Amino acid sequence: MELNEGMLDRTLRVIVGLAMLAFPLGVLGIEHASAWGWFGLLPLMSGLTGICPAYALLGISTNPR
Repeated sequence: MELNEGMLDRTLRVIVGLAMLAFPLGVLGIEHASAWGWFGLLPLMSGLTGICPAYALLGISTNPR
């Protein structure tokens, strides 16, 4: 697959993914722990690989070729 995310898009996805993963890992305290934070793996992996499956389906690209 071709990269369809630009550098800003990828950076923001990694930051948001890591922030979301802080919740289930209890980094912010056990009272804030939530299983919903595991969804942070989606933007994290998308940001690390540079490929967004949703972008591919919709024909969107933020990557300046």
